[in-house]
Amino acid sequence: QVQLVESGGGLVQAGGSLRLSCAASGRTIYAMGWFRQAPEKEREFVAAISRNGGSADYADSVKGRFTISRDNAKNTVYLQMNSLKPEDTAVYYCAAKSVVFAVSVYYNKATEYDYWGQGTQVTVSS
Repeated sequence: QVQLVESGGGLVQAGGSLRLSCAASGRTIYAMGWFRQAPEKEREFVAAISRNGGSADYADSVKGRFTISRDNAKNTVYLQMNSLKPEDTAVYYCAAKSVVFAVSVYYNKATEYDYWGQGTQVTVSS
């Protein structure tokens, strides 16, 4: 079973930037996604990237500010977050989905993912 380890969270002022990383154990390459959950709110989709990195999707709330990318040689996915807002405050989770043939497909529903990381806290102060 794959282990996903997120890092890069922290406290930042509004307008600042953070880069989250999610390292997957083993050699298998997965389709990956980032989700977030704020206190007393449901987990929501943030960004997703296909297994081959050729396609990606973003929530409307982060388009133009966040960028998802991946380095398959390192089996790591990144989330570059710029122009952060207080409403971006949440625990951010990365997720992995096993795919065999659909290497160019991204997935933006939490129920589609097979594995989850432990989460990393992002706090944006106003």
